[in-house]
Amino acid sequence: MKSRNTGALLLCCLLFPGFAGVWKLQEKIDAQFDGMHQEADDLVLRSGKLLKVMSLGYGPLIADLYWTRVVQYYGDKAVRRDSNFELLWPLLDVTTTLDPNLLVAYRFGSMFLSESAPQGAGRPDLAIQLIQRGIQANPDYWRFYQDLGFIYYFELHDYDKAGAAFLEGSKQPGALPWMKVLAAKVSEQGDNPETSAFLWNDIYMTTTDPQMKENAATHLQLLKSDDDCKAIDRLSADFEKKNSRQPSSIQELVSVGLLKGVPTDPLGHSYVLDKDGKAQLNPESPLAKKKRFYGKTLSNLANQH
Repeated sequence: MKSRNTGALLLCCLLFPGFAGVWKLQEKIDAQFDGMHQEADDLVLRSGKLLKVMSLGYGPLIADLYWTRVVQYYGDKAVRRDSNFELLWPLLDVTTTLDPNLLVAYRFGSMFLSESAPQGAGRPDLAIQLIQRGIQANPDYWRFYQDLGFIYYFELHDYDKAGAAFLEGSKQPGALPWMKVLAAKVSEQGDNPETSAFLWNDIYMTTTDPQMKENAATHLQLLKSDDDCKAIDRLSADFEKKNSRQPSSIQELVSVGLLKGVPTDPLGHSYVLDKDGKAQLNPESPLAKKKRFYGKTLSNLANQH
């Protein structure tokens, strides 16, 4: 009994300083939160393995604290459009080392890493590394293969590897049947608007993170506007054949009966024609600004069709 009491006392002596250190770290984070604009972030310990040893079996608890720090860090950077995400990978590395089964850290962490600046760190290579670590620690969780496929498809435009990831995921326990269908579609057709819309819709329907849901909704809106502009361009081409000139405005297409009314984008702003007679988003539409951030992907899609 005396030995047991001594052990308990020793454990308390070790734990209290550790938790006190974590508390002090959190106080420091809170006190300097406004100062993050000057990049005053500080990660005291970057070694997940060392922290795991020091945690004395409380690794998952400390991992939750670090994951909270990841979300705070990413959220502040994203709001301010600050593309310097230097601490994102070290924080995620520590988090997933302390708790290899913290699924949310792999899934959302990989999104934070893979998103192009300024929405994310622009490091799809590290995102892939993080997801592969998640697969190794949680081999039966099929959603990781879905996330891996998304990174290869959207960020790296490697459709063979995206298809292979979806196919491998379709073989895991509990995987939904559409994973196999999607694997075939991506491998056969590569980059096309229908496949992209399918993927973004899945993200929108399954994510619980507000920022990720908003991001997916924006991509769906941009894909819809891209389709609308193509349809208007076809009508403009018909007008040019009959009149030997380009239409001066979309209103002119309405006046000759090619359109029943001036079409609007998903946010309700009227489309306009540029100087070359091509349909585009109204500069006053919030989607026009967002398209500049995602223009590369949409340009690739437009070149396919």
